[in-house]
Amino acid sequence: MRHFGHITPEVRQRLFHQEPCEFTADSSARLLSAALGATLYSPATRPRLADDIVKQTGRGVVSMVLCLEDSIGDDDVAEGEENLVRQFADLADRQVDPPLLFIRVRHPEQIPDLVRRLGSAVRLLSGFVLPKFTEERGIPFLEALSGAEVASGHRLFAMPVLESPELLYRETRVETLEGIARAVDKYRDRVLALRLGVTDFCSSYGLRRAPDMTAWDVQIVASVIADVVNMLGRADGTGFTVTGPVWEYFRVQERMFKPQLRRSPFLEGQAEELREALIEHAMDGLLREITLDQANGLLGKTCIHPSHVLPVHALSVVSHEEFSDAQDILRPERGGGGVLRSQYTNKMNEVKPHRAWAERTLLRAEVFGVANEDIGFVELLAAGISG
Repeated sequence: MRHFGHITPEVRQRLFHQEPCEFTADSSARLLSAALGATLYSPATRPRLADDIVKQTGRGVVSMVLCLEDSIGDDDVAEGEENLVRQFADLADRQVDPPLLFIRVRHPEQIPDLVRRLGSAVRLLSGFVLPKFTEERGIPFLEALSGAEVASGHRLFAMPVLESPELLYRETRVETLEGIARAVDKYRDRVLALRLGVTDFCSSYGLRRAPDMTAWDVQIVASVIADVVNMLGRADGTGFTVTGPVWEYFRVQERMFKPQLRRSPFLEGQAEELREALIEHAMDGLLREITLDQANGLLGKTCIHPSHVLPVHALSVVSHEEFSDAQDILRPERGGGGVLRSQYTNKMNEVKPHRAWAERTLLRAEVFGVANEDIGFVELLAAGISG
């Protein structure tokens, strides 16, 4: 699989200075954690789930979560488990290459049980999403995952979801984060990424952000995300990939605030029509949130609607200017440090302080590609939509 692999090679060649790399579910954890992109959630009870997975793969989705937790009712869990076993068997019979597939469970005991019931189709499973993760609640999940991996002989990753009230409340936040850090560090080889449950954060205070606002506009939410990145997303080798929060809107009936998308990137050809479509479907708020996610150290995003996938991927592509700066900073002869003017002559690149940024940028460039000099997110988005 590869990002933008659903568009033709000729179009990719026009768009990219460096095309996104190919990867598989067996690729390194470092590569896969950066490549998750827009992780599309789907209830595990969907009757044509295998068809849905194949369809979304053809539209550019590279990671999905099949949910047995909040997205289905308490009385539907057994049905959801049975459906997952059937749908995985269906996928295995089709001999298709699905995206990275994860199951979101409710209890640790579900992990070995599902792995056993999946049988040989477990080869299509990349891991499990662990809800409401703290040290106390999370360790049993991670122990169950490790046991299931040994029993099946198949590599399985964990993606803990950070969403508990203890993490949100000021008086317990640091202690909770320290516990989470201990747990995920102990199982570092198994933890692919940390996910943020912002909807649960908001629910603790009876809040819900409007489609004109981002998670970063809700200060109590922004503060906890910042602390998560501070303690768990460091670039010194101790950190993990932290993914962006879910964007829960996919259409808006009436706007209170004026659109946030500037007209200037959309002025050529039919791009103005694309801008109007994005605004009509409340996507301008999503684009702004993705940009703020990335500025604050998050990579990838939880998505609950297919229309959110391409905007996440288009804004994850590294610009030619970013790529040029990162390469300059990491040249071997720059190992001693110093300051240099960028090739675009519009900024200074300070070698030592910008080194970690440059390394992360080149990893993102590997999985999402580098745009040609004259290509921006509008062209990438339009090409992804048209296929």
